[in-house]
Amino acid sequence: MVALGGLGEIGRNMTVFEHAGRLLIVDCGVLFPEEHQPGVDVILPDFTSIRDRLDDVEAIVLTHGHEDHIGGVPYLLRERPDIPLVGSKLTLAFIDAKLKEHRIRPVKVEVSEGDELAFGPFDCEFVAVNHSIPDSLAVAIRTAAGLVLHTGDFKMDQFPLDGRITDLRAFARLGEEGVDLFLTDSTNAEVPGFTTSEGELVPAIETVFRTAPRRVIVSSFASHVHRIQQILDVAHAHGRKVAFVGRSMVRNMGIAQELGYLTVPPGLLVDMKALEKLPADRVCLVCTGSQGEPMAALSRMANRDHVIRITEGDTVLLASSLIPGNENAVYRVINELTRWGANVVHKGNAKVHVSGHASAGELAYCYNVVRPRNVLPVHGEWRHLKANADIAVRTGVHPRGVVIAEDGVVVDLVDGRVRITGKVPAGNVYVDGMTVGGATEAHLRDRRTLANEGVISVVAIVDADTGLLAEEPDFLARGFVHDEATFEDVVPLIEKALAKAAEEGVGGAVQLEQLIARAVGTWANKTYRRSPMIIPIVVDA
Repeated sequence: MVALGGLGEIGRNMTVFEHAGRLLIVDCGVLFPEEHQPGVDVILPDFTSIRDRLDDVEAIVLTHGHEDHIGGVPYLLRERPDIPLVGSKLTLAFIDAKLKEHRIRPVKVEVSEGDELAFGPFDCEFVAVNHSIPDSLAVAIRTAAGLVLHTGDFKMDQFPLDGRITDLRAFARLGEEGVDLFLTDSTNAEVPGFTTSEGELVPAIETVFRTAPRRVIVSSFASHVHRIQQILDVAHAHGRKVAFVGRSMVRNMGIAQELGYLTVPPGLLVDMKALEKLPADRVCLVCTGSQGEPMAALSRMANRDHVIRITEGDTVLLASSLIPGNENAVYRVINELTRWGANVVHKGNAKVHVSGHASAGELAYCYNVVRPRNVLPVHGEWRHLKANADIAVRTGVHPRGVVIAEDGVVVDLVDGRVRITGKVPAGNVYVDGMTVGGATEAHLRDRRTLANEGVISVVAIVDADTGLLAEEPDFLARGFVHDEATFEDVVPLIEKALAKAAEEGVGGAVQLEQLIARAVGTWANKTYRRSPMIIPIVVDA
């Protein structure tokens, strides 16, 4: 097996299992860009290693409907649209809605906990797990080489809102059968104890609704059906009408309601126009943008770029966690909302969010129940994977049976033992507008340079006969602090470089442009301690 994403990062989850020349894919998600990746919409797994073998893929098993597990599916199905998608009812409904936007009609295989289906040489059994989205599944994969149990994302909430707990009896039964490789969610492996139950959030959420003097604006993931259910129930109890804001929120909650995963009290939901006519203390808005995403509704409200204007006395409730890497963006949004007079309630100052992932105590419990022969921690940054591996060893898994891998590392299971046997390409594939994979690290480096250092364009008219300047060059700078006299000192340096080139017989436009760029770049670094992008243009006189 090989993970093409999800190891050493939170997101982009995709694991490829191979047996008897056939492939089974578990999840195909996206990773959201960080500040050092300007212009990128999402980041995909690298399909290079399986691109020539797509006909060998038996199915894509989707453990649940979060973007970091299903967001990459449309891009993979572009290359082979008839790969069967296997998942629970809600998961398939979410991915189906996404695929409609890409004009792809998928082959869907709906499963639920307890089901057993064969896909080529892979016999799959699906197990109920509890997570922050309904209908999540773990998958046990049986082959002639052994039994693999992949938890997907999970926790062990004993009092879930929908009453659907992680099926530890099935975990124990599989453990008795003998789990040769256990792939476990590592996200909260550093957090001691057990993850708090969703039900314990109700008092804090009720306090927000009871004390808010004006509108309540709740921001959450567009797929967090359980949290939205809590918000709807509390809003109804306090006489507030609710409107969903944001395309993904409206779409996903519509799907969840239609399939019976979201129970909406009669008359509670209204559209924005009806909401505008109500008194502010009877209004609740539910929107996206809890991670500070620039184009999401909450960020646009904070930037005064949305039809909904934050005013003095509004209460904004951030009902979600902080994904690592998003902290600065989220705190910027919080600051702007506070600036406009909002009272911002978030995980840092109130008990309004619990994680959807198992903490260290739950992981230890699972290891003791399953008693796996080998363990591969998944879904987490390096520190999470290492903490998860340590828990496995402490529960009795032999250290040689615990593999900490990174994306692209090939792990073989032979005769009940795991070992690393190779590596395949597993770099970042950037979706940049309509371009998939066109943007590279070099492009991002140029963008960062433009953002941090600015750009200087130099237009030099060079005498074709002498190779010297026919007149003083023109400079055009953006994002580089300058005035009319700034570039006077660099002209002699350009003249010197061109004179030397003429002596040595160098006269090609490309070579002259490189010389000019080097001269201007050296000057900018020495004089201003800056490294702007230099764009030289040589014109023959």
